[in-house]
Amino acid sequence: MKVLQKKLPIFFFLCLFGIEMGFAQFSPAKTHLKGETLTDTVSDELDYTLTEEKDSVSDFSVQTLEETLNRGIIVDQIVAVVGTKMVKLSDVEKAVENLRMTGELISEQSRCGALEAMLVSDLYALQADEDSINISENEVENELESRIRYFVEQIGSREKLEEFYGKTILQLKEEYREMIKSALIARTMENKLTQDIKVTPTEVKRFYDALPKDSVPLVPIEYELSSIVKKAIISSTEKELAKSRLEELRSRIAKGENFRSLAALYSEDPGSARKGGELGYGGRGEWASEFESMAFSLPINELSPVFETQFGFHILEVLDKKGEMVNVRHILIRAKPSDMDLLRAKIELDSVSKLIRKAEYSFEDAVRIFSDDAGGQGNGAYLSPMTRKPSYTSEEIEHMIYLSVEKLEEGEITHALPFVDEDGQNAFRIFFVKRKTPPHRANLREDYDKIYVLALEKAKTTKMQNWMKDKIANTYIRLLGSYADCDFKYKWKM
Repeated sequence: MKVLQKKLPIFFFLCLFGIEMGFAQFSPAKTHLKGETLTDTVSDELDYTLTEEKDSVSDFSVQTLEETLNRGIIVDQIVAVVGTKMVKLSDVEKAVENLRMTGELISEQSRCGALEAMLVSDLYALQADEDSINISENEVENELESRIRYFVEQIGSREKLEEFYGKTILQLKEEYREMIKSALIARTMENKLTQDIKVTPTEVKRFYDALPKDSVPLVPIEYELSSIVKKAIISSTEKELAKSRLEELRSRIAKGENFRSLAALYSEDPGSARKGGELGYGGRGEWASEFESMAFSLPINELSPVFETQFGFHILEVLDKKGEMVNVRHILIRAKPSDMDLLRAKIELDSVSKLIRKAEYSFEDAVRIFSDDAGGQGNGAYLSPMTRKPSYTSEEIEHMIYLSVEKLEEGEITHALPFVDEDGQNAFRIFFVKRKTPPHRANLREDYDKIYVLALEKAKTTKMQNWMKDKIANTYIRLLGSYADCDFKYKWKM
C-alpha cells in the first residue's frame, strides 16, 4: 500500500539536513509518493544505459586526477571521481554513520547507497558550476536555522537539542553546512531543469486512470489549523539585566578586547555570531528601523552605544560604507522572560480559550484582538514548518501539536502549548481545528491537487531521465577500489 507522505521520525535530525539528496533515499524499500523530491523519484525510476566514456573536463584536469590517483599521494582515500569532483572515503563513512544513528542496520549495500547519493549530488554540482549557479552563505545559514528551529520545537529548547546530540548548535551547523549547501544546489538545479514542465487536466486523469486499484495512494488524515500566540511581556528587571550584560561587553571592547571574539562567544544572533558578528553590506529598509538609523549615522570604526530593537539589545560597529550600503558587525543580547512572565502569558491565553469556548468570541475575532502573531495572512493560519502549506498530515507538523489535536474534532481548540518563536523567544499558543479530513483512497474529486502533483512529478521524472542519461554519458566518471563492485541501482561508468 502506498501512502502520500514519507514518515519522519521526531528526532531524526539528519533527515531534514539531507532531505533533498540524502543517502537514505538510495537504500532499498524506501520509495514513497509524497514527501520526496524529484531526486527521490528519479532515483527510483531511472535505469541508465551508458555509452562510451566522454570526458567533460579538460584533458589536463583528467590527467592530473589520474596521476594523483595512480601515485597514491592522497591524504584521504578517493573512492570516486565525477568530472572535477572527488568523493572521499571519509565522506562515505560519515554518511553511513549518520544512517546508523537512525537505527538502520548497516551493510556493504548501505555504503554503496551512500556513495551513489553523492554521485548524483556531484552531477548536480557540476551542472550548477557550468550554469554559474551559486548558493550564498546567507541562504545556507537561513536553511540551517530553519531546520534547527523545527527540531527545537520538537524537543523543547536549543539546550535540550544540544544535549540530545552531544554537540552545540554551532557544531551541528558546521557539520551539516556542506550537506545543506549540496541539497540547496540539487533543489535549485531540479527546479531550473523542470520549471517549464506542465500537465493538463486530461493528462492528470490519464495518469490516475492508469494506476492499478491497489496502487491508488492512501491519503492520510489531514489538518488545517489556526493559532493564537501570546508572547510573554518581559519585565523591566529582565531588560535591565540584559542591557547590563551588553554594557559590560561594550566596556571590554572599548578597553581593547576583540569584537569578533566576543561576538562569537556571546552574541545571541546565531546567523552572524559565527562570523564574528558581521552582517555584511546592507541598504536602507533591510534592518529594524532603530538598527538602520544607528548603522547609517555612525562613523566607520566607531562603537555604538547600547540600543534596543524588537529583537533585543545591540551594540554595533560600522566596518565600511559604499554609497548607500553599509557593512556592520554587532552583538545581540536578548532579554529573557522570567518564569513569572511566562506564567502570566499562559494564564492570559487560557482566559482567551475560555472566552472562545463560551462563544463570546469566534476564533477568527480572537486572533484579531488577542494574538501577538496573526501570521502572514492576518487570520492565524498555521503553516507546516516542513512544507509551508496550510494543509498537512500528522508527519508534517510538530509532534507536540499533533498530540494536542489528534483527538479533537473540527471546531475544537487545544490548551496553551509552549513553543519557541522565530525570534528565539519563549511563548505560548493555542490551536483551533479548522478542518480535519479522515484517511481515504485518493480520488479526483477530493484530491485532484495531490494527483496533479504526482502526475507532474512523473512528467518531471521523464525530463530528468533524459537529462541524467545525457549528463552521465558526457561526464568523466571513475569508481575506485571495492566500490567499483557495488551493486548500484544505476549503471555508472567504470
